[in-house]
Amino acid sequence: MTKETKRKAYATKEAQTEATKRWLEKSPDNKAHRNYLSRRSNARGFIRTMATAEDLEELKQLISEREKNL
Repeated sequence: MTKETKRKAYATKEAQTEATKRWLEKSPDNKAHRNYLSRRSNARGFIRTMATAEDLEELKQLISEREKNL
């Protein structure tokens, strides 16, 4: 059995930022995936913490319409 090694973190925030930039430039799919995850997270956070009953009703209608179109 081989020992798995953890990836080392970047030494500075700037190095991490540059690595992220390279990853995003590598493929358009990477940027799209990051945007998808960010928007999904924002939607969930809004629903959990800020949405009113009226907001939730509107979201239910939008979800229902979206499901019909899929």
